Amino acid sequence: MTDRALPIGRQRHAEATPDPVAVMSRDEVVRLPHWQHSFASQRKDHRHYELVEDTIRQSFDYRCFDYRYFVIRGPAGNIIAIQPFFLLDQDLAAGAGPRTRNLVAAIRRLWPGFLGFRTLMVGCSVGEGHLDGEDDPSRHVCARLLAASLVRHARGLGASLVVLKEFPARDRAALQPFRDRGFTRIPSMPMTRLDIRYADFEDYMRAAMSRGTRLKWHRKLRHAACQPAVIMSVVADATPYIAQIYPLYLQVYERSPLRFEKLTEAYLARIGQTMPDRVRFFLWRQGSRIVAFNLCTIEGDALCSEYVGFDYRIAHEAGLYSCVVRDLVSWGIANGFRWFRSTALNYDPKLHMGAVLDPLDLYVRHANPLINLALRPLLPLFAPTRTEPVLRRFPNYGQLWADAGGTEALPLAEARPDG
Repeated sequence: MTDRALPIGRQRHAEATPDPVAVMSRDEVVRLPHWQHSFASQRKDHRHYELVEDTIRQSFDYRCFDYRYFVIRGPAGNIIAIQPFFLLDQDLAAGAGPRTRNLVAAIRRLWPGFLGFRTLMVGCSVGEGHLDGEDDPSRHVCARLLAASLVRHARGLGASLVVLKEFPARDRAALQPFRDRGFTRIPSMPMTRLDIRYADFEDYMRAAMSRGTRLKWHRKLRHAACQPAVIMSVVADATPYIAQIYPLYLQVYERSPLRFEKLTEAYLARIGQTMPDRVRFFLWRQGSRIVAFNLCTIEGDALCSEYVGFDYRIAHEAGLYSCVVRDLVSWGIANGFRWFRSTALNYDPKLHMGAVLDPLDLYVRHANPLINLALRPLLPLFAPTRTEPVLRRFPNYGQLWADAGGTEALPLAEARPDG
């Protein structure tokens, strides 16, 4: 028996208890029947993960993607979840405030790789992540098994940092096993949620906006009405218009102070073809020219704004932002939606519109226990929410950090805003 051979008893035990979490490629996963139903209750189901892998392979700064999948089996050996993940080189200071970034930049003059990690990220590179599983019990089992093996798999894949990317606050109880195993939860940039259970847009403004905000909106919309008309249309597939809308997306992306994933033309062209039941493109034309667009997804009673594009040459004069929001909310109301959700950034107008925060969490851990122990108290300094002071003005801001000091997060308010 060599030094590496296991005793007979341990060999039998190892054979009887195979690893419940296995790493697979896309080609292997698509042959599993479970994959066809993964994330079925989410607006971005398994089709979206395939689309992202096919169309977004970024390679700039600290980003170089390699997509994989965890296949998780329950006690009976059946597949209970498939959890996508990706590997990338991550700058931990990317979302920090200016002073922290300046300090890190100074250290990097002597130590170029400081706070740059090969990272295993569980979730989706485009948007928030979710736990797979057909019901709550299976999602809890998925989290427990994944938490027990994730660091080991990260080491085997050459990653030193492990992150669960942007999981919704409602999963905090299910994700507790990760905190029990040394992961630190910090808030990511939250989504927002606006109650739109109103008769029409005017009714919404009267009930949800303050008098001052209402007057500003009426003034902007009256001004827009004096300009050449901007007309909205709705399509599921934007492929015929991609040459016009992609430059509008880039205008918004380049102006953003905090940049996330950069979409490709292929992603915008194919998402409507891939998920026609979940996707709507709203297009605004001035004459024959598209001057704005909004990519929205549908999940139950919520219309979710994902990505926008504006022609900034006319955006201010034509009041494009006001027209886009009015038309989206009006369309949502007319089509029976209860909520209008929106992704991160541009929080000030959302605050005045009466929206509440929809928190998303990052779970972070270093694979080395000693480094993780030193890193944990520093991680809140790198929380991206620290760079956005407007967040503190939202009525449910405390939910971003809730339970960090032992207080459980409260559910998001179901009542309409007070106005």
